[in-house]
Amino acid sequence: MTIEITKPEIEALINQRLRTGAFKDAEDVILQALQSSLSSPPLDLPPAKDIVEMFAPLRGLNLDFSRNPSTGRPIDL
Repeated sequence: MTIEITKPEIEALINQRLRTGAFKDAEDVILQALQSSLSSPPLDLPPAKDIVEMFAPLRGLNLDFSRNPSTGRPIDL
């Protein structure tokens, strides 16, 4: 397979990565980029609309999210 890079900014990015010494060749730069893109979360998921929707999977678990009243602490004035 032959890949032709026609955009100078992409070529500059690859060359920048190669100058770091962390990659042995352009193919290694591309391989690392592709592998890291597989491990990142998908960006097409819509965000939760509100806090109720975010905690919806916890419904029915009888969790108590109330705060304990603060008893304070003694201070010397």
